[in-house]
Amino acid sequence: MAVTMRTVSAPKVARAGVSRRSTVACKAMKVEFGQAAAAFAAATALVAGSANALTYDQIQGLTYREVKGSGVANTCPVIDAGTSDLKALKAGSYQIENFCMEPVSFLVKEESQFKNVDSDFVKARLLTRLTYTLDQMYGKLNVSSDGQAQLLEEDGIDFAATTVQLPGGERVPFLFTIKEFDGKGELDAIKGDFLVPSYRGATFIDPKGRGAVNGYESAIALQAAQDDDAIMKENIKTHKPLKGSAVFSVAKIDPESGEIAGVFESIQPSDTDMGAKAPKDVKIGGLWYAQLK
Repeated sequence: MAVTMRTVSAPKVARAGVSRRSTVACKAMKVEFGQAAAAFAAATALVAGSANALTYDQIQGLTYREVKGSGVANTCPVIDAGTSDLKALKAGSYQIENFCMEPVSFLVKEESQFKNVDSDFVKARLLTRLTYTLDQMYGKLNVSSDGQAQLLEEDGIDFAATTVQLPGGERVPFLFTIKEFDGKGELDAIKGDFLVPSYRGATFIDPKGRGAVNGYESAIALQAAQDDDAIMKENIKTHKPLKGSAVFSVAKIDPESGEIAGVFESIQPSDTDMGAKAPKDVKIGGLWYAQLK
């Protein structure tokens, strides 16, 4: 009977936690890219202090039955203790483990329907189920005596296929990632670039049998129109990685446990259908967590 009670209570905690995190993330969208992390770093403390958020030890203490179907596996831990004074992090070179990134908001840059009006980011609805959090990543964090820092991501579960939907109904798939991030700056604004791999791999074959390294070179039924630009883009497949930018802000540090957490915001291109269409810019905001060794 005790196991049954725990299994039922876990999903309630997960649902409440996601709602709380989404409310905090909305505050970041009121400022421009590069400033969002610092803008709602203080608001993140509300999540860390909430009873709905789970620490690393609490997550590790859950059983498989408690985690299954609850959404907890798609969340990052928070720091229960610690301080928001960034000077508590001493200068030195640290190894980062259990690096986790949990998105809570998605915006897509959409072209305006009116002339002479710049395109702007619009809120998108998440279609992907609870499988879009990056976790178990590792890398390096170098902190100098003047407060400057360098954050390097090396490897781990650093990509997740995700799809969002625009208000007009258009669906935008993209590969949420932070692969090979190299950022520098103060601890409250570490900015840098990262690689965005192709949404589909080189061995993917489209419905007409065309691929990058295998399959047909062109659509068999369209031989007379092979020189058309639109068809040429469909025929010539490319899986070349693109670039994205991100900013990380440290909001809380626990010198005793070596835990560090904060917020992030990134802008990256969406799927190009292997070169057949132009990518859209996707802005992602959320929480991150890591352990320093």
